[in-house]
Amino acid sequence: MFLALPPVARFMESVMVLHMHMQMPMLVIAGILMAPLMRQKLARFFEKWNANGWPGTLLFIIVIGYWLLPRAMDDALTNTGVQLFKFISLPFLAGVSLRVSWSKLNNVSQNIVLAFFVLVFLAMGWIYLFADEQLCNNYLLIEQLQVGWGFILTAVGIGIYLLYVAFVDPSQYE
Repeated sequence: MFLALPPVARFMESVMVLHMHMQMPMLVIAGILMAPLMRQKLARFFEKWNANGWPGTLLFIIVIGYWLLPRAMDDALTNTGVQLFKFISLPFLAGVSLRVSWSKLNNVSQNIVLAFFVLVFLAMGWIYLFADEQLCNNYLLIEQLQVGWGFILTAVGIGIYLLYVAFVDPSQYE
C-alpha cells in the first residue's frame, strides 16, 4: 500500500493536519475501494454479520472514534504496533465496513449517521481549538489549531449537505 511506504508515511505524519485530515481519510478511502473484492471473497461472512448495515456502520464509528483521540495519533507516531494497527484498522475495519454497510442503510439512517458525525466533528474541533494545553505531544500547538478548524469546516460541509438533502427535491431538476 502506497500510504504505508516509509517516505510517504513520514511526510503525511510530519504535519498534524495532513495526518488527521488526509492520511487517515485516504486509508479509509483505500478500504472503500477494496470493499468490492472483499465482499466477493467473503460474501457469506458479510451477509451473516451485517445483514441490515448497522453492525458495519457501528464498527466504522468505533474505529473512527478511536482515531479521533489525540492519544491515538501520538501513539501511532511513537509505537510501531499502533502505527501498524492504524494501517490495518482504517482501511479494513473502517473503510470496508462502511462500503459494505452504507448501501444497506435507508436514507434516514444515512442522514442520522452524517448528523452524528457533524456533532462529533464540531465537538472535536471545539476541543482542539479551545484546549488549555497541547493535546498531542508530537505536534505544535498551531498544528492543533489547524486540525480544530479542519474539523469545524468538515462539520459545516456535512451540515450543508444535510440541509440540501432536507430542503431540496432533486426530482424537480430532472
